[in-house]
Amino acid sequence: MRRDTFLKSLAALAAAGALPLSARAAANVKMMIPANPGGGWDTTGRALGKALTDAKVADTVAYDNKGGAAGALGLAQFVNGSKGDPNALMVMGSVMLGGIITGKPPVKLEQATPIARMTTEYNVFVLPSNSPFKTMKDVVEQLKKDPGSVKWGGGSRGSTEHIAAAMIAQKVGADPSKINYVAFRGGGEATAAILGGNVTIGGSGYSEFAEYIAAGKMKPIAVTSAQRLPGINVPTLKEQGIDVEIGNWRGVYGAPGISAEQRKALTEMVLAALKSASWAESLKKNDWTPAVLSGDAFSKFVDDDFASLRAIMAKSGMV
Repeated sequence: MRRDTFLKSLAALAAAGALPLSARAAANVKMMIPANPGGGWDTTGRALGKALTDAKVADTVAYDNKGGAAGALGLAQFVNGSKGDPNALMVMGSVMLGGIITGKPPVKLEQATPIARMTTEYNVFVLPSNSPFKTMKDVVEQLKKDPGSVKWGGGSRGSTEHIAAAMIAQKVGADPSKINYVAFRGGGEATAAILGGNVTIGGSGYSEFAEYIAAGKMKPIAVTSAQRLPGINVPTLKEQGIDVEIGNWRGVYGAPGISAEQRKALTEMVLAALKSASWAESLKKNDWTPAVLSGDAFSKFVDDDFASLRAIMAKSGMV
């Protein structure tokens, strides 16, 4: 084969995304983070971006934060602004599913392309350091007396901590439709509200509160996992007689309208990044549990989780 013919063939394969990962030029990735800086999605997106460059599957990663409506604003921008872009990624997770169920935005997650689930993280509930309450039992007693007097602070409406709060109310015999939940647009805002004593109890992924717990500025009273988290001496809700367990998974989607070959190439890029030393460091630093799932298995998981969340939220009076 003549050299010019070979190079043209190579270029055509690269354009189609059909070359093996090692043979393709590293990409310039555009990362949509549908949340404000400082929260879990922001941390996840930037950790993934670093892992992509460290694994040498991306030359550069440009980040775009667009918070609000449990990720629906960022989703809309991503769906409308990145059609057919084989190098576009959007961080998402269970919080986005909950937000879509409650908010019914005009754009649908199905318009974007599923790539991979990456992690799961359990929530921790904390009290401000100056709280008159000491334990989850104290909070529950007050919740039973007057559900509206307990102000819960956390992520957007439909987030895992919002669902967990409704489930707790339901399990202890309080009316879940009467819980006083204050939704914040990003992890940073929720943290400020807890530190300022502006909410009774706050919830988020453990990594988002870890430094404040270590400094004694927040008091952890329960985690939403089935067993205690490794190295973290905080009782589960189940240990305290409240039969609630819920996790907060995070993943990535690609742009609408990309080809099957481009989806495969993007998935290979992400999976390569998740095997990097950089990503391993992020898992350890943030207490994330690896939960890698890709391809059709990830698509089915998202569909099943949508159905499960809808059922829980309907039962809890949230929709």
